Amino acid sequence: KPVLTSGCGTGITFTLETGGREAAVAPVPAVAPEAVFRLMEELARQADNYRNHGGIHSAAVGDGEGNLLLCAEDIGRHNTLDRIAGEALLKGIDLAGRILVTSGRVSTEMASKCARLGIALVASRTSATDMAATLCHEAGICLLGYVRGGKFTVYTHSDRLLVPEQAAASLPAQVPRGRIPGVTGVILAGGQSSRMGSNKALLPYRGGRFIESIHRQLSEYFDEVIVVTNTPEQYEFLPCRKVTDIHEGMGALAGIHAGLHHSSNPAAFVVACDMPYLNGGLIRHLASMADPGGVLIPESPTGLEPLHAVYGKGCLAAIEATLLSGQRRIVSFFGRTNVNRVNVTQVAAFDPEFNSFRNINTPTDYYRLREIERGEAQPAPADERAEASA
Repeated sequence: KPVLTSGCGTGITFTLETGGREAAVAPVPAVAPEAVFRLMEELARQADNYRNHGGIHSAAVGDGEGNLLLCAEDIGRHNTLDRIAGEALLKGIDLAGRILVTSGRVSTEMASKCARLGIALVASRTSATDMAATLCHEAGICLLGYVRGGKFTVYTHSDRLLVPEQAAASLPAQVPRGRIPGVTGVILAGGQSSRMGSNKALLPYRGGRFIESIHRQLSEYFDEVIVVTNTPEQYEFLPCRKVTDIHEGMGALAGIHAGLHHSSNPAAFVVACDMPYLNGGLIRHLASMADPGGVLIPESPTGLEPLHAVYGKGCLAAIEATLLSGQRRIVSFFGRTNVNRVNVTQVAAFDPEFNSFRNINTPTDYYRLREIERGEAQPAPADERAEASA
């Protein structure tokens, strides 16, 4: 079922029509990661037009052993799948239970088409949208992203992967879909954006504005979303509550305090407005362990990530005391409350590249983000990002 959206010109999202039956692919043997890597490497070898001209997407279908069956290139990533489906029909090749590898982002259209074709596993060189992950979860499709350098991110149905026992233990469990009860999503839209030179929350991004993308993601996870800003008139286009700092001029810590104070729930997941690669699985994992009495904070290779953490209302008094003492650093109040950490290994199970914590501070960051979105560049590893920011 196509649904028209307000995207750039003719935006469309898709849902599955199951007709009263559960959408699922035919039972197939588990797939070894080596088969996925082999197909992705073969796709790169077959992509002649991309090597010669650039600006072209490619996709291929293979079997569970990693043998390539069909391959297509086209300007549009959706067209590559249509070409493969058409060629399979003409040649009498059954696509049920096959593996699809693609150079482009996996969106709802791609996920819906794969479900109708009976594809068992979809692997992308780049990312997948949260709604595409929802469709793949419902359809029983294993969805992988960022298949690069012998690694990938698992979005759905890790049970369809044949991996060694020690590797399987680190894979994230299937996180329940739907909205997360008892937690509010808080977006911090404050800050001067002095390094960017303009309000980065309002920069063009994916057919809208940066903060719209963050709000759209959080709205899929939480019943309540709040934007903390001292200029609420700039965000009237967002269909959510806007609140201002109670302690003005005290930075992000004051923003966390305001969001938590105004939250209708006992805990709040807090994120900055310039973090484009939020990981739904990681957010759900953190929210499921929310401590109403303290802080739950993830760690990356560069340290704690306080602008991607869950704060309970029980730490409001500690934040208040810290702000009144003139301290602005977020970690300043940690000694006054209960703090639980989600270590690097646990985070990596959901986000191996730690892209969740990437933010956009300068015009260079923004232009690189656009290049990554177009498939012309790859995100820098976490340790390189740390050196650059230092």
